[in-house]
Amino acid sequence: MTEAPRTGSASPERRRYGILVVDDEEAILESLAFTLDDEYRVFTATTGAEGLELLEREDIALVISDQVMPGMTGVEFFEQVIERKPLVIRMMLTGYADLQSMQRAINDGRIYRFISKPWEPEELRLGIRRALEAHELLIENISLADRLKEANARLEAENVVLRRDALGRYSFHNIIGASPSMQRVFDVIEKVAETDATALITGETGTGKDLVARAIHYTGARKNRPFVAQNCAALPDTLLESELFGHKRGSFTGAHADKKGLFELADGGTIFLDEVGETEPGMQVRLLRVLQDGEIRPLGSSETIHVDVRVVAATNRDLAAEVEQGRFREDLYYRLRVVEIRLPSLRERREDIPALAEHFLERANARMHRKLEHFTVAAMDRLMAYEWKGNVRELENELERIVALAGDETTVGVEMLSEHIRGARPQVVPSGDPDSAIVEWDLNRAVDALKRHMLVQAIRATGSKTRGAERLGIPRQSLQKMLKRLEIEEEELAP
Repeated sequence: MTEAPRTGSASPERRRYGILVVDDEEAILESLAFTLDDEYRVFTATTGAEGLELLEREDIALVISDQVMPGMTGVEFFEQVIERKPLVIRMMLTGYADLQSMQRAINDGRIYRFISKPWEPEELRLGIRRALEAHELLIENISLADRLKEANARLEAENVVLRRDALGRYSFHNIIGASPSMQRVFDVIEKVAETDATALITGETGTGKDLVARAIHYTGARKNRPFVAQNCAALPDTLLESELFGHKRGSFTGAHADKKGLFELADGGTIFLDEVGETEPGMQVRLLRVLQDGEIRPLGSSETIHVDVRVVAATNRDLAAEVEQGRFREDLYYRLRVVEIRLPSLRERREDIPALAEHFLERANARMHRKLEHFTVAAMDRLMAYEWKGNVRELENELERIVALAGDETTVGVEMLSEHIRGARPQVVPSGDPDSAIVEWDLNRAVDALKRHMLVQAIRATGSKTRGAERLGIPRQSLQKMLKRLEIEEEELAP
């Protein structure tokens, strides 16, 4: 029982692997050592007992054993190997077709593959390379699982703190977002809320600009005073002027009584002017006067009214470009943009999608009396891969549609998603920093994601499910079952 002598130049990468060969025929040991020693550290033993001693003493990654040996058969030897070093890859030498022994080797010895005598050296080398690749993937899997367990334990230990954060900072006035970009938004909200500074919220449609406006109001000193909102794109200029500033009876057709405008109703509080970029030049002049002097004049009145109102505005347009093109007043732009809060699109903060989806699912369940509890890994992958041009609002609408059509289902699967979302090509591993991915995924989902990654990569690299199963060291039937459970579709397996 010794390490075979080296017969040629060694690849440092492969020489780090130790291979144990057990056979009672010295000629077989010498032949295998000669075939493998230029690439690996090869140890040989003539009995199973000697092989077990070497296994305990040396760093072994792969074991090759004959089936028919005195004292201990190959299967019995492999059973001992599994007990002592379960991660070691096992390969069996066989010179005849003993179906009963082969069946036992598969069931009890859990071998990676058989090596027929005589063997082709190059075919043997290729089989061992693939086996060691599978071994390396397995070690990485175990390592990641250990990290995930540690992270899960930390999260459990910090459960009270995390719950407080989830109810407070991460659900900041119904705004959900643990991503760095949203944390920066929360920081700005907290700072600007302490002041009366005018704020301009910018971002694509559906990013939650109205929620940010409410957060600014309800976090600040005016939280016990009125909060009123008006979409400036919803009304023509004349009606918008009446809505914001009020009117006197008879000031226009249909004005049968005096009416207070929203600025007056919001006195002491906050007015939110959504889509302010849609206003016409005349309205922009009137808004500028309110911001400069704090005064409004109702339609049909010769008197001005002083109001104490904080203005928060929002737009999905590039107001700086609108100013350059003469469609928006420069002085009003700078009056509104004392503090600018830019909301990132959902595409820029994909790590928030799981929490948002769970939140919308729970809310829709309560409203529609459904019992959907969670998402499959594949369904969440599609949600995270989709572009979400309509941002958070589009995601919420998708979840409401799913819940409405769910019936008695308890899990959101890929087949329940809209067709255009099902077509989104998911990443095979979580994007971003691995540590942040660990925090936001539970252990089972993260391990499933790793399995998905390994399956897809193995099949893409080998070009077929059969060879992919061989590389991973699992039966093809098991691979098929995992593909089905993880909802991995054929188009994902294409190179």
